[in-house]
Amino acid sequence: MRLAIRHETLYRYTAPLNYTIQQLRLTPRIDSHQQTLFWHIDTPGQRNAFTDAFGNLCHMLTITGKHDAVPIVVTGEIDVTALDQGRLHEKGTLSPLVFTTPTRLIAQTEAIDAFAAKNLRGKRSSDLMGLAEAICGAVSYQSGATAVTSTANEALHLGSGVCQDHAHLFIACCHAYDIPARYVSGYIDSGSTGHAESHAWVDVWVEEPEFTGWLSIDVTHAMFAGEAHCRLAVARDYDSAAPVSGIRRGGGEESLDVRVNVTPLNVQ
Repeated sequence: MRLAIRHETLYRYTAPLNYTIQQLRLTPRIDSHQQTLFWHIDTPGQRNAFTDAFGNLCHMLTITGKHDAVPIVVTGEIDVTALDQGRLHEKGTLSPLVFTTPTRLIAQTEAIDAFAAKNLRGKRSSDLMGLAEAICGAVSYQSGATAVTSTANEALHLGSGVCQDHAHLFIACCHAYDIPARYVSGYIDSGSTGHAESHAWVDVWVEEPEFTGWLSIDVTHAMFAGEAHCRLAVARDYDSAAPVSGIRRGGGEESLDVRVNVTPLNVQ
């Protein structure tokens, strides 16, 4: 599937800033099942490209001098090939055990351990999909119910959240049984679901007779990720995979406006 993507991020400030530094993870990963046809990032200031520890293509954006807004506009097209039941071809250069390390957002709690014990019956693909279905039932999708700082445990207790909460809870449950799992940020052709087109899901490590490697699961939709998903970054959690993160000097109060549009293209 060919996807046309436009992602606009605009930070506004009530007072001038003297300095902004942002880390951008806004470039599609180099994976064999997705091919970037073209990609452009438009920002003020200076950008320096680098690859982070998880193999994500990133930019460091720095803006100096007086400014009261930071616009970031991404446009591009990507061609995504369907995966066989979510199976990724690349195993990666890092040990899967890197993705068993807890973080603040995916920390183990008694409630998470109990939820995992009830809903994760094994380590096979079918068991992991069953966990995704259980999470969808326990944490209903509700935009604005949580924040980017919300933990997996908080979303479970609240009973509502968004895609990043579903991904965090899935990862935390997997960690309860020492199953490597990682957070994926990207885009999705959301169709008529009403969900945001800026999306998050998971990769989970499986070892089965017919396949050993990373299995990509869209927890929010309880399905394997496939040709409607464009992968930007993988990491341990949202904090280490966020599309935009950084610090500023000055600026007063901050407001943020984000608009994402993902359009499937019919190619003859």
